[in-house]
This record gives sequence, structure tokens and C-alpha cells, in this order.
Amino acid sequence: MSGVFGGTTEVIGHRGAGRGVVGRARENTPESFAAAVEAGADWVEIDVRRTADDALVLYHNAALDDGRAVVDLTAAECARAGLAGLEEGLAAVPDGVGLDVDVKTVMEDAVDAPARRTASLLMPYLRREAARRRVFVCSFDPGVLLSVHEGAPGVPTAWMPFVRNPLDQAVAGAVGLGCPIVAVDVRSFGLTADGPLPGRRPVEYTVDLAHRAGLEVASWCPDPREAAVFAAAGMDAVVVDDVPGAVAALRGPGPGGTG
Repeated sequence: MSGVFGGTTEVIGHRGAGRGVVGRARENTPESFAAAVEAGADWVEIDVRRTADDALVLYHNAALDDGRAVVDLTAAECARAGLAGLEEGLAAVPDGVGLDVDVKTVMEDAVDAPARRTASLLMPYLRREAARRRVFVCSFDPGVLLSVHEGAPGVPTAWMPFVRNPLDQAVAGAVGLGCPIVAVDVRSFGLTADGPLPGRRPVEYTVDLAHRAGLEVASWCPDPREAAVFAAAGMDAVVVDDVPGAVAALRGPGPGGTG
């Protein structure tokens, strides 16, 4: 089936080269994006948030380590705290590398003027990036996905349910939202210490059914062993913290590889 991904299981670097600090690169920074690309990632995933003065910065959590909410800070304050701006981050991702944009909405998006909402601020960037690279938007917030369908209809979307969300709801929900991709937490597949769950379908069944429904399937965040299981089941992409390990597991051994 043709779609957003390339036909074989592709590797998406989670927050760049992985969450936290990998090597010397902190997540959601140009340095982390460069490290992911160097390690062989096909895509880079970024987390986007808005600031008090309607800029967009790259940060996963709602608040800094000192407790200050990102949405309460100006872009200058975020920069002083070490956060990269969206424009800076995009410039660090080569055109040939795909871009997975994880949109982190805030409660204030419910009451602020529509033009100030996170998704609205992001639209010009999405349209520009889609003209020069593969790009898709994922979010826990289904309202973001609907906004992208309207404001940037050429940009694919991925419904990303929460941790351990039942696979039934994830797949059916993505179809109901009109998303071409469903992005599912690895723990929803039961490969971890959580163990089996009555009624949970096997990975192969889930991927095949999703494909028959017209969906592509991605999972976050499998380790290299789990990534190989997903690839064998025909999964389209994996969003990983260990980019070199996943690349080795999916494409064969290399320096330090496990494949």
C-alpha cells in the first residue's frame, strides 16, 4: 500500500536522537536532530508548544524543570532557558529527512482567540514544510488533527491515543477522525512486562486490519527488539529513542549493531 511511509518499516527519531540526553545531545534540539540523521533515521519527531507571545518552541513537557509553564513564558525567556525555537529546529533537519510534528496543545487554546491557538500558529510552517519534505502531524488532541485537515489539507495526520490505549479504539478512532496514520504506544501491543490482556489482538492482526482500513501504523517507543517484531508484522514506522539500535535491528548489523 502506498502512503506517507516508504513501504518498509521506517525509523523516526523520537524528539531527535531520543528522549533526555543522548550522547551530548539534549532532546528537541538541533544537535539531537543532527545526531538522529547521522545515526540513520528516516524521520525526526519534534514536540511543538506555544509561548506567551505566540511563538512556537520545541519542548515536550508543559513546564520547565523549575515549574514555569512554557505557555506563560515569552520566546526570549524560553531561549534563555535553553529551548530551541521551531524555525531553528526546522533549519537543522535536512530536506530529505521526514518531519513528524507532535503538537502539544495547552488549556488556553480553549479560550484564546482562534489565531493564537497552537494549531493556528503552526499552519504556515506546515504548509511550507510540506512543499519541500515529507511531513505529518500527530497529536493526543483530536482537535489539532481536525484543524490540520481544514487548514493544511495536504499534510497527513496521525491519531496518537494515550499510553496503553486499547488497540480497538486507536484503530477505529483514527478512521473516524479521517487520519491516514494511527500512532500507538508500544505498551498497547502487550510486548512489555504488562503481559497479555484478554481480547487483545496480536500485532500481525492489528497491523493487517489497520492496513485493510486504509491506515498506516506507527508505534512509539519500541526498543530495537520490539521494533524488529513490528517490522516483521508489516508495521510502517517506529518512533524510537535508540536510533542506531533500531536501524541495526531493521536493516542489518553495523558498527555496534544488534542486527
